[in-house]
This record gives sequence, C-alpha cells and structure tokens, in this order.
Amino acid sequence: MLPLFVQFAILLISIAVLVKSADYFTDSAEKIGLYLGVPSFIIGITIVSVGTSLPELFTSIEAVMNNNSQIVIGDVVGSNIANILLVLGLSFVISKNLQLTYDITKVDIPMLAASAFFLFICSINMQFTFLDGILSILALFIYILYALLSEKNEFIKLKDKKTYTKISIKVPLMLIISAVAIDFSSKYAVLSIINISKLLNIGTEIIAASVVAIGTSLPELSVSISAARKGNIEISVGNIVGSNIFNTFGVMGIASLFGTLTITKDMLYMGIPVMIFATLMFIFSIQKKTITRWEGWMFIVFYLLFLAKLFNLD
Repeated sequence: MLPLFVQFAILLISIAVLVKSADYFTDSAEKIGLYLGVPSFIIGITIVSVGTSLPELFTSIEAVMNNNSQIVIGDVVGSNIANILLVLGLSFVISKNLQLTYDITKVDIPMLAASAFFLFICSINMQFTFLDGILSILALFIYILYALLSEKNEFIKLKDKKTYTKISIKVPLMLIISAVAIDFSSKYAVLSIINISKLLNIGTEIIAASVVAIGTSLPELSVSISAARKGNIEISVGNIVGSNIFNTFGVMGIASLFGTLTITKDMLYMGIPVMIFATLMFIFSIQKKTITRWEGWMFIVFYLLFLAKLFNLD
C-alpha cells in the first residue's frame, strides 16, 4: 500500500478533478438543455441544483459498489453539516446584504427539516434500505414537482433568459469527457478513503464526513461565496437548502438502489444529531429574515467543534 501522504494526495487530486468535472458536466448539460428548448427555470431547479451535488452522488454510488456503503452516510451528513455551518457561516460573514426578502419558509424550510428527521428515523436500525431509498426519491420528486408548479418559478425565471440557436460539437463532447472524468475520479477518491482509513485505523465514514465532505461541498461554497460577495444572500441560502435536500433524499435514495447502506454508530449518535442541530440553528436564524455576521461566526465555531469531536481532538 502506498504511504499515507501519497494516499492523501490522491484523495485531494481526485476530489479536485471530481468537482471540476461536475462543473463542466453541469455547464454542458445546461447549454444542451437550452439548445433543445428546455425552459431555463426548469434547468435551474434540476440540472444546476443536482449538478452541485454530483460529487456526493458519484462517490456514494462508487462506495456502495466497493462494499463500503458506510462512506455514503458520512459524505451526506458531513456535506450537509459543512454546507450549513461552514458555507453559510462564511457567506453570512462576508455578505454585503444580510436581509432576506424571498419567503422560503412555507415549503422549502419545512422540507429541509423533514429531510433531516427522515434520515434520522430511517437510520435508527443502523441501515438505510431499498424501501427507504424509494421513499426518499418519492419525497425528492414531490419537492421538485412543487418547485416546478409554484409561484417560485417567477423568481427563478428572472435569473436566466439565455437561449442557444446553435451549439458547438465541443459541448456534447465535453459532457461525455466530464462524465468519464467524474467516474474515474470518484473511483480513486473512494479507494484512497479506504486506504487512508486503514492506515490511520479510523472509520471510512470519518474521512468521508470531514475531508471528503468539505471537498465535495466546494461547488456549493463557490456559488454561495460568489453570491454573498455580490450581496445576493438569498441565492446562497437557496443553494444550500436545495443542495441539502437533494443530498438527503437524492444521494441517499439513489445510492440505496445499489445496495443497503450501513449506518455507523458515529454517524447515528453524533453525525446525524449534529446535522439536525445545524439545520435547526439555520431555521431559527432566518425566521426573522435578518441575519447577523455574529451568527455566521457562531456557525463556523460550531463547525470547528464538530471536526474536533469527530476526530476526538478535545
């Protein structure tokens, strides 16, 4: 087996390739959709929303195929925690505008809370089954259907009026190349996680919930930080809400179709409760529709505390 530092290098490179490939894949798919006449708001809540979660999805499927399904729960829970406490925390700290005007409390926020508690209930018996996965996918379908039919479409329609009357051969070619790159990089990411966990004698889900979770949350971090700098804090918030819902319902659901997912004690007794706690913190913070930078710093401190507890550094 290769030395530890080499395994970490392989993991970091794999995650970097995975994230960048997912970005190219999403961009190409979006252009093809616009060329085919698919409404831009539909692309926004399907291709673009799913695109930021492709790294979590592909590493999860690869983990199940390698009989290391415990990586899935680590990646999903770790990513959701990182999205709220780290990504939103940083967004709140640097944003020029901390006032929310668009109301996401009617359906989006309840769905976010429901997804967190749904995962906890499904995980009580230490496994996430095929039936749990079907119910997850059904819940995700209902949420997407709501997004398509609700008045929120008017908000999304304003964001993108682009159309393409012709398209270069480079676009579908890039779609294929990026898909292949996603497949290869996810395989090497999972293999390096397994090897690192063996060398350090810690659970693969711990590596997934920390290093991999931060790495696969980079698309959300990039989108949210960019929006926050421009004062569009609502885009940052909406991006994280949609991503976390898809991670829980979509990634867990789709991955479970390939085999029953193992839920470890670390994730059941610490990871998932922290995810629920972070979700409730976020919900309470946005109720008044005015967020403070102090709340952002508090989110970041709690994330650092989570990492310390995860590796027993206290």
